[in-house]
Amino acid sequence: MKPTSYEEWVLSVPDEIRLDSLWKMKAYRLSLFAAEMGWYDVTKLMQDRRTRSLADQLYRSLGSVGANLAEGYSRGTGKDRARFYEYALGSARESRTWYYDARHVLGQAVAAHRMQVLSEIIRLILAMVPQQRQHTIREQQQPYQVNGSLSHQDVQATSLEEASFLHEILYTND
Repeated sequence: MKPTSYEEWVLSVPDEIRLDSLWKMKAYRLSLFAAEMGWYDVTKLMQDRRTRSLADQLYRSLGSVGANLAEGYSRGTGKDRARFYEYALGSARESRTWYYDARHVLGQAVAAHRMQVLSEIIRLILAMVPQQRQHTIREQQQPYQVNGSLSHQDVQATSLEEASFLHEILYTND
């Protein structure tokens, strides 16, 4: 049965998904909702021979948004998470483009609604990527001098956090 609202749809999502910590991510919830709506939209697009390939592309890109958010969420490092979130970002933008192209068959109101949902997902992901990359240092690798020396033995850290930070600066290649 096709849900009539986001709230109605949430109630239909099984506990196995809603009880996972990933469910707390708004972009993920919206991506699943977009894929749910996409199921019905693709069914309509498949009825017109001219939009069958568009329907296939739309369905694949919609599914890719949630899948990449889920995979990224499950990664151990911010850099790794950010990479999958960027894949999801690309798929969300691709889906929005396919909806724009599908407006002739789906109707302006339906296409505009779907593009609004996808735009919200895009905004959320654009905020998530820099958060995940915050601890990376993006510059050409240069040896750092600490206390006039390149030796880690000369580094006098006052806390475990500072020691970890200095170790990352001295010994991590990005």
